[in-house]
Amino acid sequence: MTGQVSFDSHARNVLAASVEYVNRLTPGYSGGTPYPAPANEAQAVSDALAAIGYPRPSVEPDDARRLAVLAGRMRIVFEAAHAGDVDRAADEVNALLVDTNSRPQLDRRNDGWSLHFHGPDDGLVNGWAAGCAAGLALALGTGLAGRLGVCAAPQCDRVFVDVSRNGQRRFCSPQCQSRVKAAAHRARQAS
Repeated sequence: MTGQVSFDSHARNVLAASVEYVNRLTPGYSGGTPYPAPANEAQAVSDALAAIGYPRPSVEPDDARRLAVLAGRMRIVFEAAHAGDVDRAADEVNALLVDTNSRPQLDRRNDGWSLHFHGPDDGLVNGWAAGCAAGLALALGTGLAGRLGVCAAPQCDRVFVDVSRNGQRRFCSPQCQSRVKAAAHRARQAS
């Protein structure tokens, strides 16, 4: 074993979706600049799924609005876990699990059985939201709450899941890490 955190493929996918939804649908800061809520939430949802390798779905505006609200609640989970308030994170995940009617279920696919956390007839929003809630619950329930992070760079509040070996990731992206290192270098040079 390498020591690197290994989520199974389904947990990895729903956690990646959680990160994409939070980062694309919630306002804040990204890379040192203000990040407004998206003007076209349906496009942002489609982009989030494309970013994790899923086909771009057709998303209704009402569904995108609901998913944006749920992404705001997922942000609470990341922020609480990052701050070490696992009780707060767990309370929010439990509420998300109830609100999305998340339930484990095996669905038959062409290549065998696949674990999902929603019914086969659930729509896009509830399907992904239930899966994201379950993925966050798996992270919290398996002692990996500390792997849910918020970028440490100034003026960036994008979230991430730390799957590194040593669990010391602090930044959402290499760009933010470079930005912080460059600023530290300039500060050392100035003094």
